[in-house]
Amino acid sequence: MKKIVFFIAILGFLALGIFTILSVTPVALVMVRQSSIMNFLQRVTGLSLFVLLFVQIILGAFMPKISEKLGGWVFNFHVFEGRLIYILAILHPISLVLFNHYIGLRLDPFVAFINVCLLCQNLRGYYYTIGIVSFWLLSIAVSAAVLRKTNNWLKMNWRKFHVLNYAVFLLVGAHGFLLGTDFRVQPFYTFAMIAYATVVGIIVFIELPRLFKNFRSW
Repeated sequence: MKKIVFFIAILGFLALGIFTILSVTPVALVMVRQSSIMNFLQRVTGLSLFVLLFVQIILGAFMPKISEKLGGWVFNFHVFEGRLIYILAILHPISLVLFNHYIGLRLDPFVAFINVCLLCQNLRGYYYTIGIVSFWLLSIAVSAAVLRKTNNWLKMNWRKFHVLNYAVFLLVGAHGFLLGTDFRVQPFYTFAMIAYATVVGIIVFIELPRLFKNFRSW
């Protein structure tokens, strides 16, 4: 029963994002052309990524207590969810690349994955840069977890790279709020604000003291 409630809660959070998008853009408008489909995919992957990152952080911060109450399967789900998050993190910029292609711009992955700027021409450039930086920080965290068995140093220290997930979550939220519109639409707006405040609280009261202790013994 607890497992059912757990998954219903996650599906409910994900459905919240889709409902928010459809409240702004009805299905009839989504299916009009290929570019609108790619735009819809980009928005769905963005909101879903934010939701699953939030769940991932909650599980990571309280894994022993949650596993004790729900069972050891929670850790396996945590690992699976990490892979799903990374797939969404790849699909999100790819959908932007395809959207640009369908509206007549050239097919340019560089724009979505590498095109960061320190002195951007406008604010949108900084907002895109936030998203790209979050992708590469997530890539580092995922790589450390995947490659943890390849050498002794990673085997001992890969968990320390997981703190990057907090930065990724904060950057993804900022990227979505500043660049997109769905983050500022109800009901997702309320969820996003609560999730953001919760993660900031975990960082300040749990992870920073733990991080300080871990890096003293690095």
